[in-house]
Amino acid sequence: HLLLFLLFVGPFNCFASYSRATELFYSLNEGLPAGVLIGSLARDLRLPTAGGQHPASLQPPLSFTLASHGLGGQYVQLDNRSGELHTSAVEIDREALCVESNEATIFGGSAAVSSSSPSPESCLLLLDVLVLPQEYFRLVKVKIAIRDVNDNAPRFPVPHIRLSVPENAPVNTRLAIEHPALDPDMGTNGVQTYRLRDNYGVFTLDVEENENGERTPYLIVMGALDRETQDEYVTVIVAEDGGTPPLVGSATLTIDISDINDNCPQFNDSQLNVTLYGNSSLGTHVATVCAVDMDLGSNAQITYSYSQKVPQPSRDLFHLNESTGAITLSTKVDGDTPRLHRLIILGNGPGCIPAVITVLVTIIKVMMRPPEVIPRFIANEVEGVVYLKELEPINTPIAFFTIKDPDEKYKVSCYLDGDGPFRLSPYKPYNNEYLLETTKPLDFETQQLYEISVVAWNSEGFHVKKVIKVQLLDDNDNSPVFSEQLIELSIEENNVPNAFLTKLHATDADSGERGQVSYFLGPDAPSYFALDKTTGVLTVSTQLDREEKEKYRYTVKAVDSGFPPRESIATVTITVLDKNDNSPRFINKDFSFFVPENFPGFGEIGVISVTDADAGQNGWVALSVMNGSDIFVIDTGKGVLRAKVSLDREQQSSYVLWIEAVDGGDPALSSTAKITILLLDINDNPPLVLFPQSNMSYLLVLPSTLPGSPITEVYAVDKDTGMNAVIAYSIIGRRGPRPESFRIDPKTGNITLEESLMQNDYGLYRLLVKVSDHGYPEPLHSTVMVNLFVNDTVSNESYIESLLRKEPDISVEEKQPQISIEPTHRKLESASCMPTLVALSIISLGSIALVTGMGIYICLRKGKKHHRADENLEVQIPLNGRINLHMLEKKPVEISNI
Repeated sequence: HLLLFLLFVGPFNCFASYSRATELFYSLNEGLPAGVLIGSLARDLRLPTAGGQHPASLQPPLSFTLASHGLGGQYVQLDNRSGELHTSAVEIDREALCVESNEATIFGGSAAVSSSSPSPESCLLLLDVLVLPQEYFRLVKVKIAIRDVNDNAPRFPVPHIRLSVPENAPVNTRLAIEHPALDPDMGTNGVQTYRLRDNYGVFTLDVEENENGERTPYLIVMGALDRETQDEYVTVIVAEDGGTPPLVGSATLTIDISDINDNCPQFNDSQLNVTLYGNSSLGTHVATVCAVDMDLGSNAQITYSYSQKVPQPSRDLFHLNESTGAITLSTKVDGDTPRLHRLIILGNGPGCIPAVITVLVTIIKVMMRPPEVIPRFIANEVEGVVYLKELEPINTPIAFFTIKDPDEKYKVSCYLDGDGPFRLSPYKPYNNEYLLETTKPLDFETQQLYEISVVAWNSEGFHVKKVIKVQLLDDNDNSPVFSEQLIELSIEENNVPNAFLTKLHATDADSGERGQVSYFLGPDAPSYFALDKTTGVLTVSTQLDREEKEKYRYTVKAVDSGFPPRESIATVTITVLDKNDNSPRFINKDFSFFVPENFPGFGEIGVISVTDADAGQNGWVALSVMNGSDIFVIDTGKGVLRAKVSLDREQQSSYVLWIEAVDGGDPALSSTAKITILLLDINDNPPLVLFPQSNMSYLLVLPSTLPGSPITEVYAVDKDTGMNAVIAYSIIGRRGPRPESFRIDPKTGNITLEESLMQNDYGLYRLLVKVSDHGYPEPLHSTVMVNLFVNDTVSNESYIESLLRKEPDISVEEKQPQISIEPTHRKLESASCMPTLVALSIISLGSIALVTGMGIYICLRKGKKHHRADENLEVQIPLNGRINLHMLEKKPVEISNI
């Protein structure tokens, strides 16, 4: 077959070859991302494309298809049109695909992963691709070699490796390390070298590679070892691969130096001199020899024996214990016993030359026999040791002692030698009988062992001593004792769960299990506190909230393991320290204050109540006005809200403020509240008359006007509100020919004609109208003059104006008007229609007046002409006397209503 090698493609240097057997070979690195071009099948197979020499219309479109989507197909994406092969989203992991040193083949239909490649280190991805249509049909076998990258570090199978080396191992001894490091990578990316971090100057490592390429580390001894000097070496073995950069793995290597029998027993002294009285009893301890072997175990076992040079009489007189080296008197000393004995003793070890020590025993001849001390123990006694419980009462008997002279020639006395609460006293009525007993209470915790001696001597001054050891047995007579009876603790709130509080410590003077202390919470302890029974560690399992509870107080118990158990109690107090975890809290989110207008400046409007559940500085709260600070201020300490100036409801009826409360924590927390200030009206505005606009205006009333017809109206408003703005109209002064002809509606201010007008009623009518509110405590009022000219026409306006300028007296009516309960603001709601209604009324009245006037004029021309020179005029006067009419004219505007 002809094989074509193509150029490297992209960052992974892939190549391709083409043969008539339709096989293509590619290679790429493992771990590449999706979309990396592996190769172009159409180009590498030299198949015609749309851009070739033949017209595109004559070339059928090519189609590339994987024969089967098996295991290998999931790692690639094949473009069905262009034949380009790319990596898929599934990352290729060479170590996962080609396990067991790349010797396995994983089939998946027509796509497979195989290592059956020319190179033993290669890992192949096998694909079968079908090329269509029929003109170009072929089955293309694509082999993709997956190249290894150094993406795995060496790893030892165990974290701790132990190796044993005999201490007599010669230099250059090689010991294989049975747990070499493993690296899934191949070739140079696998494990290459090993090293020791600390070789102690006596070790090094070497690596051997077998025919399969496996590398095994070997420990090499480079210096002399001595177990008795150092029996263990601990270091770290490091494995390093050959990648760039190299990756490493490590494990702990412990080198144990095993013992060999390279030491022999040795005595510290070469000779031991001992003196023995001739009257010593059988079993008397003479001496003990002791040899030392630096080896371990069986290599250090020592036995003792007499040398063959020791004569048999000495062997019979003194017994040698082979294991302990103790020499005791085995036969009675008599007059024929030699006074000097030379005992040569050997210390024997396995495979060693015996160590030698000489014991010289000198026997001192005694002419008389010493006194005898014969004990008979009442208390429990084992091998000369008496055992007493510490709670035994006073005068507890321990033993009887019989004191006598074996020759019955000499008087024998005795006494007790040694410290302790004991006494030896004669036991009556017997002679030479003595009782040993206690004199005080015994306390194991004060002293556990007493050593006393019963000394007997005869009249010749010969002494004999009997040593007695008294061992006290512990009773559970002590309760555990806490180091502190009151344990004061503190912890910040919002702690983490299972937070450590303290470690309790209690001691028990008793021994053994009786002194073992266990810890328990008292019944008053909350359930979320936990106390470790063994260690005494006190924890809290939940978060504490100081605002919920600041102090905890409960008991803890320390209990020993005696029978019956004893316990003690301590008190634990826990103070929960504050953290700034609460924002200031207003009593209400919305505050409303009702304040009368004209309230004096810096007067108290209201109190803003705010609290902070935190303590100390975290609970300090400062208040400030966020808006309207040019008018309002707030007392930070007391929360008193004040206005800097007097407030006028008519200028602004309400204020909305935002108050901010900031605590003293770090960082500070804050909250806001809405304050609504509603100004209450006070009666500080008298009604304002809008119509008529002047006391000098007048209205023509035709004599033909029917009774009950509306003539005009008085219209006034009041800037106040409520009852302060409820307006009542009343006529308090009248002047005219028949002034009772007109009345005013106290609610609406409409003036109507009450009676028909006669010829004698012609002339000028002046009505003084009082416009009064219903304010409390003092109603306010205004007055206006309503001028009505009853006539058929107005022929001489200057004459009427001259009448208006005169100021005659008007008597004031004290009758109070009927109270209206509808406030002015309702009238204001319809005020927008009033100008239209007034205009329409004037036009209608004008038309009627014109027709009526023309008729009256004709009649007057024929009848007599009435002229009243003396017109009765009505003037505006105060309720208590006279007023200047012109003084009430704040805006004198002349209005003609004709």
